[in-house]
Order: sequence, then C-alpha cells, then structure tokens
Amino acid sequence: MKKRILLLEDDLQLNATVKQFLEMRDYEVIAVFDAHEARDRLYEQTVDLMLLDIKVPHQSGLELLSELRAEGDETPAIFVTSLSGVEDVEQGFARGCDDYIRKPFALKELSVRIESLLRRTYGSTSETIDLGEGMFFDTSAQRLMRSDQTVPLKTKELKLLSLFLRHTDELLEYERIYRALWNYDEEPNPASLRTYVNTLRAELGKARIETIKNTGYRFVRQ
Repeated sequence: MKKRILLLEDDLQLNATVKQFLEMRDYEVIAVFDAHEARDRLYEQTVDLMLLDIKVPHQSGLELLSELRAEGDETPAIFVTSLSGVEDVEQGFARGCDDYIRKPFALKELSVRIESLLRRTYGSTSETIDLGEGMFFDTSAQRLMRSDQTVPLKTKELKLLSLFLRHTDELLEYERIYRALWNYDEEPNPASLRTYVNTLRAELGKARIETIKNTGYRFVRQ
C-alpha cells in the first residue's frame, strides 16, 4: 500500500516538481497550495506524512501544525521552508514538527529524510505485529492475518485496528477516532463504531479493547 503524503507548498513550480519526484518513488501525493486547502484535505483523507511550507496563504504552516497537534493529530510532519535561522528551526520543533529542511534543498535529501521518518514512525515495510493466538497485523499491507489466512475486515475496521496499534495502552477519545475513520463529508456514526469494535473483539478477544465509559476506548497490550 502506497504511503500518502500531504504536500503544502504555494510555489507552483516547486509544488509540481516535488509532487512528480515523490510519485516517481511510489508515494501518493496530495498537493495543496494554502493552509485552508490543507485543512480541508486532512479532513477528507488520512495521510502518513505532511510536508509543510511555513509561509503560505491564509495561515502559516507553523500555526496549522500547532492546531493539528493540539487536536491530537500525531501525523509525522516535516517543515520545508526558506526560514533558515536557528530560532526558526527551534520554533518549528516547538510547534510539533519531526524534521526541518531549509530551502533550497536536494530532492534526494528530501527523499532520505521522508524514508527515515516513515521507518521510525511505522517500522519497515515488511513489519508485522504479533497480536498473539496466531494473529499478526501487516503494517504495510494493512492486513490482519490468522496463520496464513487473511481475516476479512472492512476498511474502517482496519483503520481502527491500525489506530489502536499505534496507540496501544492509550485512551483514544471518540472524537479522535471519528476524525481518523470518517471523511469530512461523512457523518460519524457511533453505532457503526461500536460494530467495528465488536468485530475486532470477536477476532482478537474481548479483553483487548476496553470501553472507557462516555469517553472512548483503550487497546490493551498483552
């Protein structure tokens, strides 16, 4: 499964160049040109990494990332910007970025930094997570396996399981789960969420997912 990258860059030529370069390296790229468009697309789709310019229309990349972090969005983020002072870099990391690249930059360097950050965040492309009782989750293919057989799960059930595995033993509040599973033009459905949870419990064991009353769920490490 291709990794999806949000690219926020208001320079038309640079945006097109980076998008083409990353697509040639088998990434899916969502290219946007201002902060409002970035916010809209992040509501529409989940992404694996964000490349953010800072000086963009409507809202700075710094403010955008700061708001996303405050909302609980932990998607890896790299600032790609002409702001090159030490204080600029310090502010970028203070607002929640995972890396900072100064313009002008080599496309190869960008690729290396992206690959390194994705490996740190999601593991190697061949990583499988042992869930016990002969169950494994393939993080690359986003597939739940029992022995050598694929467990049939719906897309949102797989998204939910992936979210749980990235935040094992953490409380995930309902609103955070809704943002991860439902697109911005979809109405989150609490009944459907309960169904997805029950499906995962049936496969993994009821005790693996705790219900925190009126708050959310916690996936328990075994």
